Amino acid sequence: MRYAICNETFEGWDHARVCQRVAELGYTGLELAPFTLAPRITDVTSARRSELRHRAEAAGVKLIGLHWLLARTEGFHLTSPDAATRRRTGEYLADLAHAAAEVGGDVLVLGSPFQRNLPQGMSPEQGAANALDTLRYCLPALERDRVYLCLEPLTPAETNFMTCAAEAVALAHQLAHPFVRLHLDVKAMSAEAAPAPDVIRANREYLHHFHANDPNTRGPGFGATDFKPIFRALKDVNYTGWVSVEVFDYSPDPDTIARESIRYMRECAAD
Repeated sequence: MRYAICNETFEGWDHARVCQRVAELGYTGLELAPFTLAPRITDVTSARRSELRHRAEAAGVKLIGLHWLLARTEGFHLTSPDAATRRRTGEYLADLAHAAAEVGGDVLVLGSPFQRNLPQGMSPEQGAANALDTLRYCLPALERDRVYLCLEPLTPAETNFMTCAAEAVALAHQLAHPFVRLHLDVKAMSAEAAPAPDVIRANREYLHHFHANDPNTRGPGFGATDFKPIFRALKDVNYTGWVSVEVFDYSPDPDTIARESIRYMRECAAD
């Protein structure tokens, strides 16, 4: 398994310090949230992106890509009824793809629940049609920069659109583009009808990226979820992507989260 962790876990830490510490703990990847860099990814210059990449590489860490793509932004929405908003959102996703490539990564995780919620009165069918329209604006950039857009199902408690793996796969299937794939998250899979290992196996064809966390919003091993069957399922489907730790509860502290999460994951993977 290739282990990564998300950089917003280390709020207040300098980028170089984050890279050095996660490398010491055994991670070889770091996933970036754009809002930790600037209000918009377009505010981050190519020179700064190059600096971020080189500092990570100097520590022995790869910047694997971006997540929380639309979080803390305004004017973007995946399922908007407004054509101009959809185009603007799709073009911003293209900007994000280019930024991911410039820092050395090849993954975009499309979660951002608030920026994809169906507006009041919109049917799921119309929402899917609008999302497809939005995403088509970024497809040329994905192919040009060789970056994978990974659609992330989230729980119904977080959003009313794309709330299970089957819905995300249906969108990817309709787009029929080699750089649009599926992202799975352990916390989000807790809301699926089937157990997480079954969801992994059922969607092996599209699975490209993976977040490790617990339904209690903490890291792997910090809750009741047994990750041994989850890692067994990842092995069964020959998953070779990153297993990236993403938490939402930052207690007790970043160092403990990072250290204990990778210790637990390695223990489970070795089973």
